[in-house]
Amino acid sequence: MFRTSTDGIEVLLVHPGGPFWKNKSDGVWSIPKGEFDAGAEQPVDAATREFGEELGHPPPSGPFLDLGDVTQKAGKRVHAFAVRGDLDPSAVVSNTFTMEWPPKSGRVAEFPEVDRVEWFTIETARTVINGAQATLLDRLVAVLDRESGA
Repeated sequence: MFRTSTDGIEVLLVHPGGPFWKNKSDGVWSIPKGEFDAGAEQPVDAATREFGEELGHPPPSGPFLDLGDVTQKAGKRVHAFAVRGDLDPSAVVSNTFTMEWPPKSGRVAEFPEVDRVEWFTIETARTVINGAQATLLDRLVAVLDRESGA
């Protein structure tokens, strides 16, 4: 999701929940994303569903800007879409996951999939976003520049 403010274009990014990411910031934030079965649903439908699951709110109905694919360091391929909208980060309610924590303790703990949501200017987003996803920021700016005739 993106919006325009007096600071320029801002993007909504999520910080992964769970103990591994708790004290990390730069290079960790992400667009809301998730897995999908290419044979069962269209990428834009999956993106809409995953946004709702991660943030507890559906995205605006569009139009959606196709930003294409990027491949993250671990090999995960991400197909991204952008949509203009606004969302109060304090209203986000993420879904949760369970994992053994602490490791080898035999105890299972529940964590939010997303523990923080914030709006970032494009410049700041380049610092905090997963490195491979920075390309998506460049693509968003290029699409918006073309639309505005810049």
